[in-house]
Order: sequence, then C-alpha cells, then structure tokens
Amino acid sequence: MLRHTLATLAYRAAKVLRDVPPDFSGVAPVPGGRSAGQILAHLGDLMEWAVSIVEGKQTWRDSPVQAWQADVARFFDALGRFDALLAGPRENAPGLRAGTEEKLFQGPIADALMHVGQLAIMRRAAGAPIKAENYFVADIKAGRVGPDQTPPKREF
Repeated sequence: MLRHTLATLAYRAAKVLRDVPPDFSGVAPVPGGRSAGQILAHLGDLMEWAVSIVEGKQTWRDSPVQAWQADVARFFDALGRFDALLAGPRENAPGLRAGTEEKLFQGPIADALMHVGQLAIMRRAAGAPIKAENYFVADIKAGRVGPDQTPPKREF
C-alpha cells in the first residue's frame, strides 16, 4: 500500500509540476508565504528525508531553490530511490522496522501530498489551472514513480 501511495503522489505531482508558467517558481500565495519554488524544493527535501529514514541514517536539510526543472528532477529522483528501497531487500532498508511505514506515511508522504495540493491551488490562482480528473480510474501502479505518467483516463 505504501508503494501505491508513492505512485499516487508521483501521478498527482507530475500533473501539477509540468507545463507551469515561466514565472511560477516565484509565485507565493500570501506575502511572506513559501513560493512555488520553495514548496518544490521542500518536496525534494521530504523525499530525501524519507530515503534517509529508510536507510537508517535519518537526516534533514533545507535545500535552496534551484531552477524549476532541476528541482522537479530532484524530487522524482528521490521519490524513485524511496520506492526502490521499499521494493528491494530489507537489508538495503535497515531503517524499516515495526511502525516505520506508518510514520513515513504520516510524516514525509502526507506532507508531500498536501504540498502538491497547494501547488495545484497556486497554479489555478496564477491562471494556469490543471484539469480536474477522476483519480479513481487513473492508471496508477506501484513502482511507476517518475515524471512520465500515463495520460488521464477521464478529465473534466
């Protein structure tokens, strides 16, 4: 289930992160709030934190904002490493023990899902909304965690 959740995160994030307006990285919802670029950098930080937890050496860092595509690549790279650790042999994931998967969901994964939603709202406010979709019928499969996702089956 956790790997399917990561695939769901990838599917939704790919839709929100592609084809953004050129100045979208600097868009902030309120004065003093995180910009879209800062939120995207934070998404990369969250996935790298999750990888470090699974590897048994929990570390956190606040990364500076890079060019949009560089941070998109960083996010999906970390998400792919996270998924590979969950799919691979347990000796490659020493940080996974009883209760860790639940903590991974309630921490970095749930936070990332929330931030993808924020970016979707920010896109709409910036005049570049994504189309609504029936996600129940979306082609989402565990292990498919990159930026290239199957096209939506039913958008509104």
